[in-house]
Amino acid sequence: MPNNRLNGRPKMPQRTVQERIRDFDEVPLGLEKWAAIEEAKRCLQCKKPSCMKGCPVEIDIPGFIGLLAQGKIDEAVMKIKEKNSLPAICGRVCPQEEQCESLCVLGKKGQPIAVGYLERFLADYEREQGIDLQKMPTQNGKKVAIIGSGPAGLTCAGDCAKMGHKVTIFEALHSAGGVLIYGIPEFRLPKAIVAQEVDYVKSLGVELELSVVVGKTLTFDDLLQDGFKAFFIGTGAGLPHFMNLPGENLNGIYSANEFLTRSNLMKAFRFPEYDTPTKVGRRVSVIGGGNVAMDSARTALRLGAEEVCLVYRRTKKEMPARIEEIERAEEEGINCIILTNPVRFVGNENKWVTGIECIQMELGEPDESGRRRPIPVPGSEFVIPADTVVVAIGQGPNPLLLETLPELKLNKRGYIEANEVTGATSIPGVYAGGDIVTGAATVISAMGAGKKAARAIDDYLKNKS
Repeated sequence: MPNNRLNGRPKMPQRTVQERIRDFDEVPLGLEKWAAIEEAKRCLQCKKPSCMKGCPVEIDIPGFIGLLAQGKIDEAVMKIKEKNSLPAICGRVCPQEEQCESLCVLGKKGQPIAVGYLERFLADYEREQGIDLQKMPTQNGKKVAIIGSGPAGLTCAGDCAKMGHKVTIFEALHSAGGVLIYGIPEFRLPKAIVAQEVDYVKSLGVELELSVVVGKTLTFDDLLQDGFKAFFIGTGAGLPHFMNLPGENLNGIYSANEFLTRSNLMKAFRFPEYDTPTKVGRRVSVIGGGNVAMDSARTALRLGAEEVCLVYRRTKKEMPARIEEIERAEEEGINCIILTNPVRFVGNENKWVTGIECIQMELGEPDESGRRRPIPVPGSEFVIPADTVVVAIGQGPNPLLLETLPELKLNKRGYIEANEVTGATSIPGVYAGGDIVTGAATVISAMGAGKKAARAIDDYLKNKS
C-alpha cells in the first residue's frame, strides 16, 4: 500500500495544480477503499463520543466508522443515512475541522479521525456500487410544503418523508439544490453529486415542483387550499450585499451571486455550448475572505483570468473560509492582499472598471464577531489594477416571499425570527431554517435546522390531529 498518511491520518489525494486550473473537474479525488478502512480502524470507539456533539445532523459517527472498520460498507452507509440524506454533499463541503473532528479525542495529541473523508468515501461508494436501502414508512397523507430546495429544505423534506408525511418541495429555479447548485462551483461540489442526492430525497416519496416562486406563482393561501397543513421556509439568503462605494455601478463589477450563478447554474464555463457569456478580464480582484470569495477567485482563474487576487480587510488568520480552500487557492496562484479595504472603484471613459482604490488597515480590538476590528491607516491609499471585480462580502434575505406574509415576524436585519430549537415562526404551522433565519452560514448548519424543524413539524401534525 502506498504511504498516503499524515501523522496517522490519510492525505486526501487531489489533482495537480497544472491540471486542475484548466477545467472545472473536482479537485480532491477521495480515499481508496483500503485507506478508508485503515483510517476507520484508528477510531477509539469512545463510550461517550464527543465527536457527535459537533454534528448538526446528529450522525452516529462512531457507529458508521465502526462498521466501516469491519468492512461492512453497506451497513455503514445505511447508518449514516439514518440521520443524513445528503452525505456526499456533507463529505465535500461540511467544515468538519470546526465541528465533529475538532472534538475528536485523538486530536488532543495528534490528528483527529478524518470523519469527512470517510463520509465522502461511503457516499461515493453507494453511488458507484448501489446499495439497497431500507424501505420507508407508508405515507400518512398529511401534506407538508417545503419552500426552497437548498440544504435546509432537502433535509427537512427527507426527514418529514421518513416520518410518513406527504412532502412537496417548491423551488423557484429550474434546478433543485439551492446554493448547492448555483453557489458552489463544480470543482468543489460536482452538480451530478447534487442531482444524485436530490434523487435520493425524491426516492423517499418527496415530490419536487420546479420553477415555482411561492409568493408569485403560488401564494400561501393557494397552498392552504390545496391541503397543506405545515410549511417549512428554507429560501436562503440570496440577495447580494454591495459596499455602496463610488463607482460601484461601473461595468465589469459583479456580485458573487451573479458571477457564481452564471458559471454554476447557467454553465458559463461551457460557453458557447451554453449561451451564458461571462466577461472575465486579464486581472480579476475578488473582495472578501469567505468560502464564496475563494470560490469566486478560483472560478475566475478557470474562466481565463491571468492574475487573480483576493482583497481582504483583515489578516489570513481571520479569514472565515475553510483552511483547505485557502490553501488550494494559494496553490493555484491566487494572491491574498490582506489588511486592505476598498474605498472607491476606478473606471475609464467607457464606464468599465480599471481598478480599486484601497486603503491599508491595521487590527484593533475585537468586534462582535470576536475578530479584531480593522482600522484604516490614514494616508495609505493605493490602487489595485483590475479589469473585473467580484464583490463577495455576504448576502441577505430576498424579500419576495416575506413581503407576501405580513404576519411573519422578522428581525431588524430582515431575517425570519424562528425558535432555535424547533424553527417555529410567528405563524402556527410555519417553520423556517437555514440562511433565511441565521444569515449566510454553512451548509451543515442549514441541514441541522431542517432536521430540527422536521421533528417539530411531525409533533405539530400529530398534536393537531
